[in-house]
Amino acid sequence: MCTSDTDNKVRLLKTAFIYLLITIFCSVFGAVYELFSHEVYSFYMIYAFAIPLLGGVLPFMLAAMFNTSEFPGRLSLNLYNSGIAALTTGSIVNGVLEIYGTDNPLVYAYVFSGILFILAGIIVYMVKKRRIKNNE
Repeated sequence: MCTSDTDNKVRLLKTAFIYLLITIFCSVFGAVYELFSHEVYSFYMIYAFAIPLLGGVLPFMLAAMFNTSEFPGRLSLNLYNSGIAALTTGSIVNGVLEIYGTDNPLVYAYVFSGILFILAGIIVYMVKKRRIKNNE
């Protein structure tokens, strides 16, 4: 086994662990917020933890388990992380507004920008991977 493979696996597991911490924070934040919301609930707030869990922990854990030979580049990782952050923040903001009893059409900007960042991160990753493959 090459040292870079081990380094990549460690980096993937570290990223998955950070996303796990974010998932735990979101679930605790949602539970505390719901506790003080006078029994008014929002599914956006309750399930905000699912975005970093399914978009962060799961893909990076699977990549580490299946020994992905390369770690995403800094640009693709930053774009992807920004997308997950935008979707998570948008879910929490939408939950807060729903619990408060109002809504705002600007929360859809979180969804749009989150999806756009995630797609951009995946595209940049694929282009880099294709360039590396073509150079070999």
